[in-house]
Amino acid sequence: MKEDYYEILGVSKSASTAEIKKAYRKKAIEYHPDKNPGDKNAETNFKKAAQAYEVLSNSDKRAKYDQYGHAAFENGGFGSGGMNMDDIFSQFGDIFGSAFGGFGGGFGQQRSGPRRGSDLRIRVSLTLEEILSGVEKKVRVKRKIQAAGLSFSECSACNGLGQVNRITNTILGRMQTSSPCNSCSGTGKIIQNRPVGSDSNGMINEEETVPINIPAGVEDGMQLKVSGKGNAATGNGVSGDLLVLIQEKPHERFVREGQNLHLDIYISISEAVLGISKDIQLLNGKVRIKLESGIQSGKTLRLRNKGIPDINGYSSGDLLVHINVWTPKVLNRDQKNFFQSMLEDDNFEPKPDKSDKSFFEKVKDMFS
Repeated sequence: MKEDYYEILGVSKSASTAEIKKAYRKKAIEYHPDKNPGDKNAETNFKKAAQAYEVLSNSDKRAKYDQYGHAAFENGGFGSGGMNMDDIFSQFGDIFGSAFGGFGGGFGQQRSGPRRGSDLRIRVSLTLEEILSGVEKKVRVKRKIQAAGLSFSECSACNGLGQVNRITNTILGRMQTSSPCNSCSGTGKIIQNRPVGSDSNGMINEEETVPINIPAGVEDGMQLKVSGKGNAATGNGVSGDLLVLIQEKPHERFVREGQNLHLDIYISISEAVLGISKDIQLLNGKVRIKLESGIQSGKTLRLRNKGIPDINGYSSGDLLVHINVWTPKVLNRDQKNFFQSMLEDDNFEPKPDKSDKSFFEKVKDMFS
């Protein structure tokens, strides 16, 4: 079972953003690789703290985590896969800079590396049928790529390192700090030949068709990630990611509630009195249900495992079929006479028993 993000940082679920940031800085200092060279356990804890902070410091991601837990970020979220140290330092450079800038030696040096392109965001609308089975969507994405023929030379200001180190004498001794090179913006390279039509960074826009594999069971508001399909970075850097926001289309017959589906069906008075078997069209087939004679309007039938699958594939929700007895609004003379005679028949006088719960009793059962 995955560890709770709040427990990893040692904060309560009501912790403020400032408290979360403070707790993360404390953990990051404690488990930082430069402070624990060769300690695999410290490196693991360092990554866990980074994952927890990335989610809990973002109000939208925190809300999703509070509601859905780790499932909100499976199959595409930040916490769904492994992280390397370059990913962590690029994500939290501001935290590390302020937390470690005052330490001497190698600890606190800002990590240099390939520049990372910016992420792109798109929305993908899905039907319930597509969510039930999973689907591949092909989307057109306009992204920045490096122009053909672009060439670079090594930055003379930082000797291609991408960072400038400074030694400062303090009352505590000599302290070393690092900062990105201003001449090359931290890339270690200077554009030597910029192709015609490219921007100041040697990039051009290109439209690309990107396939997106969407797993079954996603929910409205979930975000998936397609690695490397965001904007490219100049200097042969690392491309950003394509972030895919899931948007669920309303269905004309079914209403979704988590993994469960709700369906209203209508039957006639005769069908309610005599009982009947009915075929119900599902999202992916049919199922026959049997309604016993004397069934009451408001009765709910639960069909196990006929709902939406869990995104992790562990189980499926249920289909709840709500029975409604339809009463005709217009009757001919014979029909009126028939029902008039029923008024004098004791068998048609309402005599609800314990199984015929009222609406309020049913609502109470739902939340008990």
